[in-house]
Amino acid sequence: MINELVKKIKQLDAPIVVGLDPMLDYVPDQIKKKAFDEFGETLKGAGEAVWQYNKGIIDTTYDLIPAVKPQIAMYEQFGVEGLIAFQKTCEYAKEKGLVVIGDIKRGDIGSTSAAYAVGHAGAVQVGSKKYRGFDEDFLTVNPYLGSDGILPFIDVCKEEKKGLFILVKTSNPSSGEFQDQLVDGKPLYELVAEKVAVWGESHMGDDYSYIGAVVGATYPKMGEVLRKIMPKNYILVPGYGAQGGKAEDLKPFFNEDGLGAIINSSRGIICAYKQEQYSSFGAENYADASRQAVLDMKEDLKKAFVK
Repeated sequence: MINELVKKIKQLDAPIVVGLDPMLDYVPDQIKKKAFDEFGETLKGAGEAVWQYNKGIIDTTYDLIPAVKPQIAMYEQFGVEGLIAFQKTCEYAKEKGLVVIGDIKRGDIGSTSAAYAVGHAGAVQVGSKKYRGFDEDFLTVNPYLGSDGILPFIDVCKEEKKGLFILVKTSNPSSGEFQDQLVDGKPLYELVAEKVAVWGESHMGDDYSYIGAVVGATYPKMGEVLRKIMPKNYILVPGYGAQGGKAEDLKPFFNEDGLGAIINSSRGIICAYKQEQYSSFGAENYADASRQAVLDMKEDLKKAFVK
């Protein structure tokens, strides 16, 4: 799957992933009204509204981008109905040829990690048959519990030829409370990066590992250091746009070949219609506003790499 992701990034010249992180107040009123008319102001109605909102965005952007990244918490808040919307979103994105990065940030040990991995990237045994649950192509995982928490995910990913993005340095303001603490003279995030590089060697694609890292766009200097530690690991970079990351800060995350990183934008794209520069589209054409935001992001990223 890493080969597929790299191929799509090259073909589209777009190292972009759209974060499908819907809050109900992001969803235009006409979509909510239709869903609530059918299912009432219920969890089922909310799940339907979120799914239809996502579908509209996928329909207008799938030819421009290689991947989407649904954040599972935004769906779990609506309970089982939200998870149905999550599953529909993943399935529909794959039907449209998109790589799906399941942003689940799971982290546990042993059989629990294995169960998470099977549920999201593998197939579960039911009697004589096997079934796929959510079937994402990549998963985000938390390495805080060490190798016991990561290796079960890697085992399933090897079997399925799928991948992981392991949290190394996150974009939130308080990430340094733990991640920047010095251990034998090195910040903890560097030690995690060194481990990601080792784990990555066990599961390689053609040029890059199936095992990648998450490093926030708001820390470009750290990105430069981590890029050297993990030359063969793809870096998923959140924090661009709404969280303060700028295009000119992104170059350190990429390798000399212009590859090695994929930049996430969530609110900046899925809520584009609410921004002043896209307000002319209106709520009725929210998905067209999202398409324009992708086109603008693509151009913005290109400017950052002009030598």
